[in-house]
Amino acid sequence: MMKLQTDLIRPAKLSACGENVSLKNASLGLMNDPVRDAPRFFPPEIIVQVKALACELPAVHQVPLSKWSVADLGREVRRSGFAATISDSTIWRWLHEDAIRPWRYRSWIFPRDPQFAEKAGRILDLYERVWDGHSLQDDEFVLSADEKTSIQARRRRHATYPVQPGSPMKVEHEYTRCGAWAYIAALDVHRAKLFGRCERRTGIASFDRLVDDVMCQPPYATARRVFWIVDSGSSHRGPRSVERLQSRYANLVLVHAPVHASWLNQIEIYFSILQRKALVPNDFKSLETLKERILGFQIYYEQIAKPFEWKFTRNDLNILLNKIKLAKSASERLAA
Repeated sequence: MMKLQTDLIRPAKLSACGENVSLKNASLGLMNDPVRDAPRFFPPEIIVQVKALACELPAVHQVPLSKWSVADLGREVRRSGFAATISDSTIWRWLHEDAIRPWRYRSWIFPRDPQFAEKAGRILDLYERVWDGHSLQDDEFVLSADEKTSIQARRRRHATYPVQPGSPMKVEHEYTRCGAWAYIAALDVHRAKLFGRCERRTGIASFDRLVDDVMCQPPYATARRVFWIVDSGSSHRGPRSVERLQSRYANLVLVHAPVHASWLNQIEIYFSILQRKALVPNDFKSLETLKERILGFQIYYEQIAKPFEWKFTRNDLNILLNKIKLAKSASERLAA
């Protein structure tokens, strides 16, 4: 602060008669000095209050908005009396320090399975090659399986133009529908091996054909146990699916994920890769062409794939569920 005060006084000047005029013009120097326009310093309490406001829904403060923008926050801060004068850029800088972005949002679903933690924990254990507290043997395998439904074949009315210098690929907007496939696939999560079928529809019969493809070949046919991680879709739902599959393959163990937990199923990661790499843009002359692309990419990807580096553990799950519990309580209080 002492340095700042001394900087406010301009260097001494001599008048024509040799007098020192620095004191005479000191007030003028204070008015015109660039230091006067330096950023203001706000107490830490103000910064904390602004960040707390950004982390609350606008409805809490009777503001008719769905989410805050920096400009909206600035107006509310000035209206509420936190700070009479504060710039939007200052608020943005404070929020940026803690990666607070109230103008962004994403959809999610509260877990509603009463056994969510137990079911999800079993899957996380299998990814670490553990079952019932015991490590898996070398002849035990973990597969993640699901269906990617309604993959449409769209024949464009005009041919797709490839990339040119300074011009991206051009895909005709209008198309003719040529039908759709259901891609039913399984991923060996520790060996990065893929198995898949294109079926006209999903169902028990279609899923069982995939199971037969896998379980009738080595090393799964003679394995000690083969764990199949699936969701609660109609093709493999409930105890009846367990009885049906284990009656055919005694070494098969069906593991159901909790409802609304597809993010725990590693095959979904592969489906997203397939979508980005092979199915967009969607331009296929026929269903057969689409099938060749899907199964061809499966072979291509398997040659370069490595097991996914899964880092989400039981401890991370417990932390997440505690956060969800707190968020649910807060939303219920707000609704009340």
